[in-house]
Amino acid sequence: MATFLFDKTIFGPVKSRRLGVSLGINLLPNESKLCSFDCIYCECGWNPDPRKVKAVLPSRSDVYSLLEKKLAEMVANCELPDVITFAGNGEPTMHPAFVEIVDDTILLRNKYAPKARIAVLSNSTMLFKPNVVEALKRVDDNILKLDSAFTETIEVMNKPVGKFDLNRLVEQLAAFNGKLIIQTMFLKGNFDEKPFDNTTAIEVDAWIKLLDIIQPERVMIYTIARDTPTQSLQKVTEEELNQIAQKVSKMLSIKVEVSA
Repeated sequence: MATFLFDKTIFGPVKSRRLGVSLGINLLPNESKLCSFDCIYCECGWNPDPRKVKAVLPSRSDVYSLLEKKLAEMVANCELPDVITFAGNGEPTMHPAFVEIVDDTILLRNKYAPKARIAVLSNSTMLFKPNVVEALKRVDDNILKLDSAFTETIEVMNKPVGKFDLNRLVEQLAAFNGKLIIQTMFLKGNFDEKPFDNTTAIEVDAWIKLLDIIQPERVMIYTIARDTPTQSLQKVTEEELNQIAQKVSKMLSIKVEVSA
């Protein structure tokens, strides 16, 4: 299937299934993807060969000036965003100036769109960096990925680029003391001759046990809605997502948002 890349540092606003009217910030290259995961469902496609594609990231000053220009334009047009979202072509927390850019964004948000939330969509792999964790605590919607309670499933679905330690990740997520949102992609399919399905009772029950440890303020569950880099994936039905949400609500007092 065809996938796409965000070709601008500041993009949108777009209508997000989960966040409302979202103005996007892409801290990754405009011409290629840069990520510590290589998820089989990523709308941006596969990670490029780093030996062939040099990652050129926007500077802190460029992000500041482009964001300020766009926010001033939106104010003039009376079209303020519901949320300013760090997303784009990969993992935003990999940017070396991520912490400083978050602080710049808070400053500009307060000046131009004080009612807008600031959100970060992250795959949770940079939580070993204390300054990244502190920056994530300062945003309104700290949205962190956890697609399974089993390393084997994560290895298939998310394809971590480096070493991945699920137990350590759960500890890092729990350390936010509830100041986070867990985001989970539910999916079925087959990849590299490995069948997977994170909607089974075994998968869901184990995932709920981790939610109980992490205690997020809420959970976002969803399934594929755009093109993916492989055609062997199966979208989960809205009914199945609602059943998972009801199971979480029954077992834990955590709000679940469903996007089908």
